[in-house]
Amino acid sequence: MNDDAAVYVLDSFALLAYLDGDEGMESVRCILFKALEELCRVVQSVINLGEVLTITEREKGLTKAQAVLASVEQLPIEILPATREAVLAAAHVRANYSVAYADAFAVAAAIESGGTVLTGNREFEQVEGLVKVEWLDHPI
Repeated sequence: MNDDAAVYVLDSFALLAYLDGDEGMESVRCILFKALEELCRVVQSVINLGEVLTITEREKGLTKAQAVLASVEQLPIEILPATREAVLAAAHVRANYSVAYADAFAVAAAIESGGTVLTGNREFEQVEGLVKVEWLDHPI
């Protein structure tokens, strides 16, 4: 893959939209297809993945959450660990912007990677001056 390839950071909204077939699913699917062809990288913090699994288990049960995890592990998504550096970067974002703690990990990942956050969560409007945001309700 080209070192200059675009990097997309999925927040939980984007991954759930893809998994649930909600608005924005097609945009996420297109990005994942590009990642399969090694035309871009797709990353997600393990914290955001944990949020997806939490929401899925709460709404659909443990068996469905386990199936979602198995499905996600087959996708061309690089899961970023919650390293000390990532936690500190997310804490800094959270302290300075009114975003949820898990969302701060997506922002921190975008800062670190020079990537674009893919989301439909309007909370990210607050960080558009800090990172690039690609809105799922607009075609990519």
